[in-house]
Amino acid sequence: METQAKKFRADMPVAEAMELHPRVGEVFAAFHLGGCAHCGIAQFETIDQVCAAYGVEVDVLLEVLEGLLDGSDNA
Repeated sequence: METQAKKFRADMPVAEAMELHPRVGEVFAAFHLGGCAHCGIAQFETIDQVCAAYGVEVDVLLEVLEGLLDGSDNA
């Protein structure tokens, strides 16, 4: 049985994640990550750093992001 490698990682910079799928920004917004003008997220921060700063479970966010690439449109 072949397991598909995960594309999104906790140590991945936000900018790199944004390049993997056009809807990544929508997922971040849905989790209220960097959504307002005065609390934007830095593109060089990692997904883990952003989740820690906003109190979001990184594993949950990564699962939703992977769903974008799986073709699951649940974001």
